[in-house]
Amino acid sequence: MSRTGMCPRVLVVGAGLAGTATAIRLLRFARRPLEVVLLERRSDYRYAGVAYHRDGNPWDHVFNIQAGRMSAFREDVHDFVRWANHEADRRDWPEPWAELRFIEQGPAPRRIFQDYLINRLAEARREACPGVVLIEADGEAVDLEVRPAGVEVTVRRLAASGLAAGEGPEPAVLFADHVVLATGLEQREPPFAAGVRAHASFVRNPYSASGVRRLAALPREATVAIVGSVLSAYDSAGLLLRRGHTGRIHLISRTGTMFRTYPGGHEHGVLQLPCPKALLEPYRNREEFLARVRTEWETACSAVVQDHPDVDPVVVAERVAKAWEPHLPEAIDRIPSAELRCLLDEFGTAIAAFRVGAVEYTMSVIERAMHSADGPVRLVVGKVDGITPAESGRLVVSVVAQAEQHSIEADLVVSNFGRESDYSRVGQSLWRNLLRKGIAVPHTRTGRGLEVDGQGALLTPEGEPAGPISAVGVLREGDEIVRNGRTGAFTFNLAAIKNHSIAVAARAIEQLELREDGLARNMAQFHGHVSNIEEATPDGFEEAVLLEAKRLATRGRTEREQLDSQLDARIRSVSELLTLPMDASRYDRLLRAVVSRAAVERLTDISVTPRQLRRQLGLANAEDLED
Repeated sequence: MSRTGMCPRVLVVGAGLAGTATAIRLLRFARRPLEVVLLERRSDYRYAGVAYHRDGNPWDHVFNIQAGRMSAFREDVHDFVRWANHEADRRDWPEPWAELRFIEQGPAPRRIFQDYLINRLAEARREACPGVVLIEADGEAVDLEVRPAGVEVTVRRLAASGLAAGEGPEPAVLFADHVVLATGLEQREPPFAAGVRAHASFVRNPYSASGVRRLAALPREATVAIVGSVLSAYDSAGLLLRRGHTGRIHLISRTGTMFRTYPGGHEHGVLQLPCPKALLEPYRNREEFLARVRTEWETACSAVVQDHPDVDPVVVAERVAKAWEPHLPEAIDRIPSAELRCLLDEFGTAIAAFRVGAVEYTMSVIERAMHSADGPVRLVVGKVDGITPAESGRLVVSVVAQAEQHSIEADLVVSNFGRESDYSRVGQSLWRNLLRKGIAVPHTRTGRGLEVDGQGALLTPEGEPAGPISAVGVLREGDEIVRNGRTGAFTFNLAAIKNHSIAVAARAIEQLELREDGLARNMAQFHGHVSNIEEATPDGFEEAVLLEAKRLATRGRTEREQLDSQLDARIRSVSELLTLPMDASRYDRLLRAVVSRAAVERLTDISVTPRQLRRQLGLANAEDLED
């Protein structure tokens, strides 16, 4: 469907955390008329996704990390806590949350994050520039067709007001100038549960409304088997224990890995540690490589203990894992793809446990139930071989460990969420069609997520951009591993999504503006002059980058417009000092795009903490929760 003469449209497919965060950035960043369409196929997942939607998260489910790290904006680290204390509607909140004053290091229930994102999206809509509009649509995107001017998106069950497309049972075709894929987590079907998926005593998704109801309705003395011993397992076990459960709860883990508890007052931090040079040697074999990793790891942990006595011993591993991230891409590049996939599969849970912990609110009840003599929680180390119905109506879980097999008969078996990271196995129509057409390609090196470039654009099998199509969130898991050294859930968690939303929104708007100005073809050539510009006017260029970074970080339209005006003046002053190879106005427009790219790099620099970033930008009251 042609949109000739109409303002550009960016279609965001998926309105969970990643999609909503990207829509907020699009509404904030756009300086010209733009239509942002936020499409979601499940109304209960809108603004939340599987991780935060209310129906699947009772009040006992809290964030894995402290409330102070849950801001949707990297440049405003305290935004979520301020919202929870001063803006949230608590009239329907139960105790203890209704009267709690949230603090940076404390817990917060996951279900309120949906309200937070609703509020911030509404604010971004109100504060958008004239002509920048948001349309929220229901429907399922099932296919994309790349055209010379944009992308045609086939949507089933489309329902939205304000869209120039037919609604109803027949699929509709929406034209978009740019598409952002933010489809979130895909669920893997565990082979061990093939025969019991519909069994009344089996919970496939503990974050579903039906799963929560079955856990809540379970008799206190019932025997429960939970497949997994990581964060989703703690949610299910914690929900039971806080309701007075006394029956045996088995946590079944292939590796026996348990997450640690964050110490009180824990703050995010990044240490500068020496490069683990042994990891950069040629890859010989698995055993030799793992030996090098262990030696370097022990050395680094000892150095942190000795040189940084202020670091709590509980988070030494986290500090080392973070410090290694800039060096991991070079180390990973030396590992053959088949070996890399095996290592990620084998050690993925352990890596995640090194990289992240859980708050005391979640872990205390689990640890008490595990460590007391009569506690109901037991860790079972082994691989689930199968689950079968028993004559009693219960389920029997077969667990294999070190060539031995034993069985657990349970009144309820809870599977972990089981994320599917290989998109060649995802059954959704959208992914079958995109992979068939070569618009999307499974990540070659890791088999996790899709092939994308550094800005998140989907790549074809030939490594070329598939079109004006970008990805945010979990779709970029493999790329985050090999490009940025992120590991575990940090490849697609809130921290990664914050950066994705900034970079994708800024690049989409840049491309649309350059196209409108007829400058799209000039950008690649012009970008080669950037170093010359920085050398000729270092102070002017740096000031321009800082102004643009502040503009991108500003919530209110009036202040953004003031910064925009200041930036235009600074761009002109820089141009006046240079010999222009083209018309001044065109040169200014290209220079502004270069400045914007530099500002995005500043905002998404993971080598600095959010607090450090805030200070770099000169934003006031960085430490004040009341600002």
